Amino acid sequence: MVNCCGLLTVQKEPVPLKSVDVELEVRDHVATVVSTLNYENKEDKPLEAVFVFPLPGDAAVCHFSAKLRQTQIVAEVKEKQKAREDYDDALSSGQQAFLLEESEQSPDIFSMSVGCLPPGESASIRLEYVTELSVQADDGLRFCLPAVLNPRYQPQGSGGSGSGNTQVTSTPASLVPYTLSFSAQVSSPRPVSRIESSCSLDPLQYLNSEQTKATIKLAAGHKFDRDVELLIYYKDAHQPTAVVETGETSAKLGTLMGDPVVMLSLYPEFPQAVMSSVASCGEFVFLLDRSGSMDQSMNNSKTNQTRISSARDTLLLLLKSLPMGCYFNIYSFGSSYEHIFPKSVEYSQQTMEEALKKVGEMGSNLGGTEILGPLQHIYNQPCIQNQPRQVFVFTDGEVGNTKQVIDLAKQNSHAHRCFSFGIGEGASSALINGLAKEGGGHAQFITGTDRMQPKVMQSLQYALQPAVVDISVTWDMPKDVSVTVLSPPITALFQGQRSLVYARLSGQISEAAEGCVAVKYSLAGHPTQNQLQFSLKPAEDTGLTVHRLAARTLIRCLEMEQDPFLPPDESMRNKVVELSVQSGVSSAFTAFIAVNKDNGEAIQGPLVRRNVPTPGYLPNGQVKYYSLVSFGKTKSKSRGSGFFGSLLRNFKRGGKKSQSEECGPCQPSMDPLLQVVSLQKAPGSWDLAPALATALGKTSEEMEKPKPASVNQEVWATILSLIWLHGFKIDAQEEWELLARKAVSWVCAQNSPCVNECVEAGNALLGCQVQKDALGL
Repeated sequence: MVNCCGLLTVQKEPVPLKSVDVELEVRDHVATVVSTLNYENKEDKPLEAVFVFPLPGDAAVCHFSAKLRQTQIVAEVKEKQKAREDYDDALSSGQQAFLLEESEQSPDIFSMSVGCLPPGESASIRLEYVTELSVQADDGLRFCLPAVLNPRYQPQGSGGSGSGNTQVTSTPASLVPYTLSFSAQVSSPRPVSRIESSCSLDPLQYLNSEQTKATIKLAAGHKFDRDVELLIYYKDAHQPTAVVETGETSAKLGTLMGDPVVMLSLYPEFPQAVMSSVASCGEFVFLLDRSGSMDQSMNNSKTNQTRISSARDTLLLLLKSLPMGCYFNIYSFGSSYEHIFPKSVEYSQQTMEEALKKVGEMGSNLGGTEILGPLQHIYNQPCIQNQPRQVFVFTDGEVGNTKQVIDLAKQNSHAHRCFSFGIGEGASSALINGLAKEGGGHAQFITGTDRMQPKVMQSLQYALQPAVVDISVTWDMPKDVSVTVLSPPITALFQGQRSLVYARLSGQISEAAEGCVAVKYSLAGHPTQNQLQFSLKPAEDTGLTVHRLAARTLIRCLEMEQDPFLPPDESMRNKVVELSVQSGVSSAFTAFIAVNKDNGEAIQGPLVRRNVPTPGYLPNGQVKYYSLVSFGKTKSKSRGSGFFGSLLRNFKRGGKKSQSEECGPCQPSMDPLLQVVSLQKAPGSWDLAPALATALGKTSEEMEKPKPASVNQEVWATILSLIWLHGFKIDAQEEWELLARKAVSWVCAQNSPCVNECVEAGNALLGCQVQKDALGL
């Protein structure tokens, strides 16, 4: 454990970081972010201020500079060890210096050192990065400015290095002594339909009549108590696009920065006939984080549902929605890991009930966050023939060995798809996005007031899509133009999911030239092709955003080739350093270094180190300090007495609660939708039981009386449940759509008479007006 040094906010000492100003510029689906950090030394001795903070995991830092009085110092990218030595040399000679470096364990953690800030002096640090915006299930583009650096759990035996040795102070947001201002400008070829956020925003302002340009700001009074998340929605979001960007005039032709680069945004459209035949097979493995931090509430309020209880509710929906004939298993992990079955079992009423009982007992009581072990165990299990394996990972994403975990998913992507879910503020975007990208799946983030269930069910829809195989991208270009693809091969395609492809163009490119790219693949045995025709004329005003994102893609590909358990390969390391220096883009092996060589006399006096606190969340509101080297997570008591615990007790009593249960102060109010869903049987039907009557707001007698005489009780109960879902829970259709589809298939298979009569009687009983066609019957 590193001793706690530097600034302790409980002692009311001054903090050198005063404010953070962020300007976001979004062009279609990529973003440029400029952060200005303003420091001021109010002490009577020179300071070294250290600030450890998160950035999006796929961000490419491309500019770092400092302004002192009227002097502007622009940092250059150097090999990391050389940059550190230059920084130390500058400090030892009394010069002002600035160092920015990426953590070697995780690409979404950076540390910034501001050295030799004299008494009474101010410094303004400018940090610029570019990033792709991920597409959410509802077609929104997600931008997240992480305000939270949660402690990263460091697995046993893995020592930190580099910036990972920096002390992190994590403090309640109300005590963070610096402010945040944030504004965004959005432009796109398509109209901006709306922008949403988990934070309060000023009204959206359009800058032109076509509504293709807009600006928005954080509302005054933002407390910096959560990540700043924007969801940007365009009209016709699924149109494929291409952006050609001209090279840097000072760079040599034939290099990445000297030649034009094209960025393709592809949205494959699958034939409807194929998409309607959802797969009825697969092995579904659910991996649930049960570390102590999962006991926190979803949106950091004391009254909100906890992360672990939301995950339990989600597992209920997932287990009810699985198709008959598939296989499944559930793992959970903390400092150790557990599994419900020794190996995946066939989905049936018996195995589903057994799993639900175990899920109901799961609490956030397994200590730390060691995800590598259970993932290795899952991947080591032999695959089941004709049952493609789909791994669903639920975590608040706080691990120190991020690169090792992602590399493991990549090594096994030939036989598994990985769907990942970042829960709560501060989830590591590098881990969540990396698992999905390298595992051929899809990533989702659940923050603020988001409900986990619709996002997870959207991913289950993806997982049930037939696997796309034999994917190839072919280019048709003018004869004097050649293409060098910079992105890794596309390994996974889903309906509605975007793929970005970067390529370098070289040769004689005329103003009127056009190119064509075709994505070919096979879907459920059907060869399919999507094409995009595009102009090779460079776009205006893109700066070098596309080049830097392309460089970042190449750097990440090279870094992923490295075995995380072995020392870095020198050849690979040299390639990354060369590319990073050439493009001015950050990497694990380089750092930004700026030294003020014009500040005259050396600064006198001992240098005092101050660690700037990062906002963090603690249930009791106390200040807490973490070390990036030795993290532990507090253990918490099992929450098995929550929704599932009461539900199981309720089953045993036929839906009736004891007086003590009804009056108990800790009795949770059951969500009516989950109550109805929990009573569905694995094949898709419901029993006409007292518990179902209660859930539908009726007595057993009221339920049984209008049943047509020739219809059996199970069919009647199932049709009633379907009517109730469509009549009262249509706004949550994403959550129950799959299990309702299963129920409809079950009803149709019964060849029951009087279905029309059942629907009419059910509508009359429940006070609904749901048509038979709407039910799918």
